[in-house]
Amino acid sequence: MNDLRLRLISGFVATALLGGNAATFAATDTADSDSTSAVQGPVRLGSPARPLQTTDEQARPPLPEETPVRPSSFAPAKPILSEFEAYASQLAGTTIQRLGSDLMLPSRSLAAQEANRQVPADYLVGLGDEIQLTLWGSVDADLRLTVDRAGRIVIPRVGPVVVAGVRHADLNDLLTRRVGQVFKNFQLSAMLGRLRSIRYYVTGFATKPGAYSVSSLATVMTGLVQSGGPSAAGSFRNIELRRNGQTIGRFDLYDLLVRGDKKGDLPLQADDVLHVGPIGPQIALIGSVNKPAVVELKPSDTVNDAVAYVAGLSTVADASRIAIERLSDRNDRRVTELALPREGNLKVANGDVLRAFNSVTAALPQAKQYKNVRIEGEVARPGDYVLPPTSTLMDAVKAAGGFTPQAYVFGTDFSRESVRKVQEVQYDRALRDLETDFTRNTSTQKVNTADEAQAASQKQASTSRLIERLRAVRPSGRIVLDLTTDTQGLPTLAVEDGDRLYIPPRPTTVGVFGSVFNGGSYLLKSGNSIDDMLQLAGGATRGADTGSIFVIRANGSVASARRNNTGWLSIGSAMTNIPALPGDTIFVPEEIDKTSFLQEAKDWTQILYQFGLGAAALKTIKN
Repeated sequence: MNDLRLRLISGFVATALLGGNAATFAATDTADSDSTSAVQGPVRLGSPARPLQTTDEQARPPLPEETPVRPSSFAPAKPILSEFEAYASQLAGTTIQRLGSDLMLPSRSLAAQEANRQVPADYLVGLGDEIQLTLWGSVDADLRLTVDRAGRIVIPRVGPVVVAGVRHADLNDLLTRRVGQVFKNFQLSAMLGRLRSIRYYVTGFATKPGAYSVSSLATVMTGLVQSGGPSAAGSFRNIELRRNGQTIGRFDLYDLLVRGDKKGDLPLQADDVLHVGPIGPQIALIGSVNKPAVVELKPSDTVNDAVAYVAGLSTVADASRIAIERLSDRNDRRVTELALPREGNLKVANGDVLRAFNSVTAALPQAKQYKNVRIEGEVARPGDYVLPPTSTLMDAVKAAGGFTPQAYVFGTDFSRESVRKVQEVQYDRALRDLETDFTRNTSTQKVNTADEAQAASQKQASTSRLIERLRAVRPSGRIVLDLTTDTQGLPTLAVEDGDRLYIPPRPTTVGVFGSVFNGGSYLLKSGNSIDDMLQLAGGATRGADTGSIFVIRANGSVASARRNNTGWLSIGSAMTNIPALPGDTIFVPEEIDKTSFLQEAKDWTQILYQFGLGAAALKTIKN
């Protein structure tokens, strides 16, 4: 009875020592209540493994992510540019910051990532670390033990074991030897759970100097980021790690950022000091470089070294030259051009600005450009072709295999991008002038009766609709070629990049639109005149202005009844003698009041003449 009572008391004592969830070590012989004494006799197998806690939850050292940190150190702030960064940004037209400044953004997740990463083999166990100890075999236990102030952990029925200063890789062997002094036929696994936090100091030219707490796995880079990194006056390349009053390492951020060299990123220990030195010479690299930035220099750095810091010149950069603006020369000679690579070894100085040039934004002279031309329609091989610099229109046709038998060379549609841009500017100006004339005449027109006011309002609405329709039509960049109906070739004209050449099949119809009774396209017969085609459409209506009839030929030229000079048709009383050509478009305008301001300003049809908008534009305006 006394033995049973003694065993119960021993069990209660062990439970009290191990916590409410402790695993019970059951022995057949009487166990000594002292946790440092050895267990005599065999250990009973099959004991249920339960979590073993030796310390209260509230006594645990806080996790690094639980360590109170000043909120301001994690709040992202709008970057404040230094005077040199602001000057470089002004030259570049965009924000230019120091190389590496985007890495110095404090974040709570950084500390959590450090705490959760794998513990390296050379990690030294220290005060506050938690060790997860699992035993199985002749004894079952699952323990969480925290290193106390004496550098020990206390294993129930085994006793205290000094683990402070032991490498993580050697922890299993140490504990196996110590537990093996008490138990036999067991296996053991020890790993680190929660890690201690350490306090370190940041001094010098840092954004926020002071004391900080981080995970014991933190390195110089982690500690630097936690403090916001170097300030505008601090160096990214001269950061000292001081321990016990001695400098044990120097960290150059560019080694890690540019070269991927992590040798200087040493682990931090408690009470270490990170000292940020003053900033060194700086230069700016702008223009066609892969990462425009302000770069901090070493004394021996050259132009080539500076360009390498920003990942080199961009793909479209002119690799044969680079401009340098020296601080000492800004009062007289601002910019000097360096030839690369010959002058790439020139040393750079504090305040220099290097600018790389884009090699594709500046257009080459036509004599050096290879031309990308599209040929469509009645050629043997339609498609896009790249032609030599001196190629002509006929060279483009030959590259496409020549004309087919159905080609209507007279109706060739030749469009040029550079001409289209000029036409758009001039077309918009003509519409603005027309709108200005309309506004001026409307504002100066006097009305005396209600009928006149209503007529003026209707005229205003009608003209506004006309202008909107004109705005909806855009120039195509077509160039009218000087061709005859029986031509078999194209003029000797050099092509440009982006040219488009369309050779249509020979048409069999003529279009008649405007103030006619039945506008449309009509089959052309041999010998038909303009008057014949008008009669097929029912002839001109009573409101037609027969003196302003004009014809748009298939080659893009415009013939008008208003002029009788060489090269123009004379339509009116003798239209029967004017032959109609395949692809013609005949347009009969409406009669306009002779006192109308539109007559005084300009005839809107002249806009169509000047820009060769073609039959499709006439349909748009008419509708």
